[in-house]
Amino acid sequence: MAATDLQTMNIAKSIVDVRAAVAAARGAGKKIGLVPTMGALHEGHLSLMRAAREECDYLVVSIFVNPTQFSPHEDLDRYPRPIEEDLRGCGDEGVDLVFHPDVATIYPAGDQTIVEAVELSTIVEGAHRPGHFRGVTTVVLKLLNIVAPDVAYFGRKDYQQQLIIRQMCRDLALPVEIATCPTIREADGLALSSRNRYLSESERETALSLSQCLQFACDRVAAGETDLTALRQEMVQRMQQTPGVELDYATIVDAETLSEDAQPTARLVALIAARVGTTRLIDNMVIEPTDSL
Repeated sequence: MAATDLQTMNIAKSIVDVRAAVAAARGAGKKIGLVPTMGALHEGHLSLMRAAREECDYLVVSIFVNPTQFSPHEDLDRYPRPIEEDLRGCGDEGVDLVFHPDVATIYPAGDQTIVEAVELSTIVEGAHRPGHFRGVTTVVLKLLNIVAPDVAYFGRKDYQQQLIIRQMCRDLALPVEIATCPTIREADGLALSSRNRYLSESERETALSLSQCLQFACDRVAAGETDLTALRQEMVQRMQQTPGVELDYATIVDAETLSEDAQPTARLVALIAARVGTTRLIDNMVIEPTDSL
């Protein structure tokens, strides 16, 4: 992106500047939308911006790689940070304000307070990444307090994350609507992720096994399968027999509670997480109840 283009964008680094810009927009009667991101933007993020643009008059996108949601052994240091490419994408989508703070702005010296949805944060994905969702809810609450949007937009690909954020907003009586937008996939079914760029060509082919396993589970339930325990075992077997995949979990749970103690007639979600090479990927598919079950 050319330097002259950068100069035309409204980029805020400080909380004061964000609040001033949003206050001016709200004073003009504008509805405020927020799309929180960690950057490395792809079509999934852009789809959130487009949804926000349709519903809101003033769009804020945050770009912040949040250190508190990474464990020590995870990829914080190598997480992609193509900021100029990200700013170009924001500009193309008509973003009004990009909030791009440094770590000290979000976590100032002496910062002590954390936020956690205790039960939802420790199961499924939370069981494999202890503390991850505590970092997510803490930073999202900070962003919501800084921007004070009317609506905040999240992707369904991070299913448990958006569920936890909804829980946090209900529990803390936050005056914000949480909008969840559909997962965006490649034509072959691979869910878009910032971490997909880590994959080699052969690893990308192997990664298709995740969405294929989820689709298998959805098809079985749609066909009338009611033994969810047996179906979970079949999902795990399929993934364990796939070369190049190290499975963390593959399961079907209640779409609201994430409990495996779910009725086959309930709204369900199939969830999966696995490493392909050195890259950890997650995916999910929601299974709506059908009259045939």
